[in-house]
Amino acid sequence: MKKKILTLLLAASMTAALLAGCGSGDGKEKGDTKTEASDKEQDGKTLVYGSGDYTNINPALYEHGEINSLIFAGLTAHDAEDKVVPALAESWEWDEASKTYTFYLRKDVKFHDGETFTSADVKFTLDTIMDPDNASEIASNYEDITSIETPDDSTVKITLTAPNVAMLDYLTIGILPKHLLEGKDIVTDDFNRNPVGCGPYKLVSWDEGQSITLEKFDDFYLGAPKIDKVVFKIVEDTQARALQLKSGELDLAQITPKDAEQFENADGFVVDIMKTADYRGILYNFGSEFFGKHRELPNILSYAIDRQSIVDSVLLGHGETAYSPLQMGPYNNSDIEKYEYDPEKAKQLLEENGWTMGSDGYYEKDGEQLAFTISNGQGDQVRIDMSNICAQNFQDIGVNCKVEVVAETDWANQDAYLIGWGSPFDPDDHTYKVFGTDKGANYSSYSNAKVDELLQQARELETQEERLPLYKEFQTELSKDLPYTFIAYIDAMYVSKDNITGLTKDTVLGHHGVGIFWNIYDWDITE
Repeated sequence: MKKKILTLLLAASMTAALLAGCGSGDGKEKGDTKTEASDKEQDGKTLVYGSGDYTNINPALYEHGEINSLIFAGLTAHDAEDKVVPALAESWEWDEASKTYTFYLRKDVKFHDGETFTSADVKFTLDTIMDPDNASEIASNYEDITSIETPDDSTVKITLTAPNVAMLDYLTIGILPKHLLEGKDIVTDDFNRNPVGCGPYKLVSWDEGQSITLEKFDDFYLGAPKIDKVVFKIVEDTQARALQLKSGELDLAQITPKDAEQFENADGFVVDIMKTADYRGILYNFGSEFFGKHRELPNILSYAIDRQSIVDSVLLGHGETAYSPLQMGPYNNSDIEKYEYDPEKAKQLLEENGWTMGSDGYYEKDGEQLAFTISNGQGDQVRIDMSNICAQNFQDIGVNCKVEVVAETDWANQDAYLIGWGSPFDPDDHTYKVFGTDKGANYSSYSNAKVDELLQQARELETQEERLPLYKEFQTELSKDLPYTFIAYIDAMYVSKDNITGLTKDTVLGHHGVGIFWNIYDWDITE
């Protein structure tokens, strides 16, 4: 029952946090601009951010969501160049013989409720993630951990089955307060609506569907932030975000390239076009009857997609065509098959695999039409636009493909989905848990023994020199047996008022443009 509850909660949370963007425009964005401006002055320096909605905030269960980095802090953190740096841990050591990391914790760290952060909180957080009853979507990141010891309040020893340099990336996960959650059902506890961490900002109010208000934490271990309040204002529709940027109701928002055009030469605004490791693709559900039976189709259909047209028309050139999940980093294999646009080749391969053109203009095989639906979550117009172009490309070669927008994502019972993934960090991130058999984020039910073997081997090696051949081979194997049709990497388009300082414009962002707030404690608002 617990797993079922989490699945429902996670679906809701991911639908909101993952798919925030262009929604229904149902009139939620109300408010008197003058009143809001007056309130901001009274509250000191306030940053209002146009955000997608949240249903739960808990980094141990739900990976997605920009707000986690404001409320919580991890043992490690990422800097402007996405490198691992100390955070709640001042330093650490690695012992090869015992395969043990020893972390030495800061002794001056407080949770937002005033309680002292200790090694027991670290152990509690990792145990929570690894507990299968909690069905955390990131559990596979930590499955190499064999033991966690806390010899004293400021020391943590984490022993692994094998070396895994990605572990330092994964320990950026926000630490939970044991004293508030011990003995409780973490999946359903009210903590997920009233989170307490030791990050730079603490939650002070949550107006469901409207806003989440955070206040600076004066006892933050790096010092009190310069901005007094950060308000995550829920504005799902990107066009509405653009309007509210213009009216002064928002100070910062991520919007679509089409919506960002109007700000490029506008006084008082800055448009930051930021590179990401964030790609979009068509996920095929191999757990479904159709794609489970026709495993040849993903590779064939990938030739039918005009990726450059999508980059040009949907992203307005702010992105690049995709062929690999590791394309935007040093582990990329540029020599693999890229499935460049070739509709005639797609038709040829269909016919070679026993598909014949029916009288209705669609391919069929053994009396079954080549027909499926690409599902999209509500609130992301870019994905919907991409799906519509892909569907038309498929229709053009004789595939009866349709597009649907759903309120909740049903991973088990859909044909295909316009997915998004990507990470600028260690290559293990968003590969092992996404493409590994039965891993937590493998929503396509993809299974390839060779891919599993290569990903396992690669995560157990320490140097880039050792790992690079394995990740290159992984990409080769993946290209031979595609889980997705990779479409495009997207740039993140952030529009902000020109009086906001501290944003690092060259930082490569992650999935959904997450990462812009990595140094929020250093941001400021000038007069």
